[in-house]
Amino acid sequence: MLRENMSMALHAIKSNKMRSFLTMLGIIIGIGAVIAIVSVGDSMRNVFTDAYKDVGLNRAMILVSWEVTDFRYSDYFDRDELERVKEVFHDKISYIDTNSSADSEAINGLKKVKYEFQGVDYNYTDVQPQNIIYGRFINEADVKKAANHVVLEDKGAVELFGTADCVGRTFRMTVNKNTQEFTVVGVYHKDLSPMAAMLLNNGQKQAGFIPDTVVSPKGDRFQVLNFYVRDGVNMKEFQPEIVRYIAKTKGRKDSDIRVMSVVDQMGSVDSKLSAMSAAVGGIAAISLLVGGIGIMNIMMVSVTERTREIGIRKALGARTRDIMIQFLTESALMSACGGVIGIILGVAIVMIGGAVLKTTVIVRPSVVVMAVGFSGLVGIFFGIYPASKAAKADPIEALRYE
Repeated sequence: MLRENMSMALHAIKSNKMRSFLTMLGIIIGIGAVIAIVSVGDSMRNVFTDAYKDVGLNRAMILVSWEVTDFRYSDYFDRDELERVKEVFHDKISYIDTNSSADSEAINGLKKVKYEFQGVDYNYTDVQPQNIIYGRFINEADVKKAANHVVLEDKGAVELFGTADCVGRTFRMTVNKNTQEFTVVGVYHKDLSPMAAMLLNNGQKQAGFIPDTVVSPKGDRFQVLNFYVRDGVNMKEFQPEIVRYIAKTKGRKDSDIRVMSVVDQMGSVDSKLSAMSAAVGGIAAISLLVGGIGIMNIMMVSVTERTREIGIRKALGARTRDIMIQFLTESALMSACGGVIGIILGVAIVMIGGAVLKTTVIVRPSVVVMAVGFSGLVGIFFGIYPASKAAKADPIEALRYE
């Protein structure tokens, strides 16, 4: 019986191809939009997750909040305080530095390249491994001597020197208002999609590493302690502990100390993306309602056109339930076909966008299955009234219909 109803439904759809397509258009657009929006949201979350992994999921920064009304000079940190934090929390903190950086223009002959150098300690690669392709990373001697040594990203090295293999080459750069010559001791390579590079602001300036003692020499004070917790340490549980310690050493209340962790930022971004996807997806889903109304409208027309057919079937013994199922099957099949086409359209749009932006695209199978099922339910829901009207038709009146 089901096969027969499916066959009749397909025949009815094929008999009026253009009308059927226009009827399905609302469902196609609705399902396509929902699939595209949900997939874009999932893909963006994946991009943000990768970007935050690059920053370090176990990373956090602590400082005396800039919102305090009585900020004091002593609220800045010095290197002795940094060393004490490292000593006190040696079992929980695997890496700590001054969060220093240097924005400068690297000059090699007539070539000038804008750089952002991140000041790091020698054990930075313990928490953020780097793919060194030439030379080495910043070592302990570089940090202790505050040596003018740098590690460049390969694309920046090519722009400055014309080649990535530039270990031993020198260039001039101004750091802390002091122009000096710096030597390249290593070159690293980093794979980033254009989207991730944009999120990390990695497209406007070239990147590199420099000993943090060069950017923030001994005797300088700095506002932030940048640290990474050890594997297995719960960041949320550790935060109150380090806040109490810093508050005590600075003579501050716990509420005056601010901690910014990557995990908290990632959670905040994820919740905002989810809310935005839900809101935009809800707006797109309105077209499903429009599509459903279109299906109801065309099914009403179909019932009217096939009144005589309904009368003949009833005269030959078809039950009310049989007529009802026949038209519900046609309505559901039309809606499901629109859903399938919408899924193909939505996935194609997302895939093309991912290819253009060179970003990994995520299309969840569960969303696809849900979309097909939902489109079928829309067809059934909006097909109930026309099917009910057809099923309740008086066979004698139906046979008289011209």
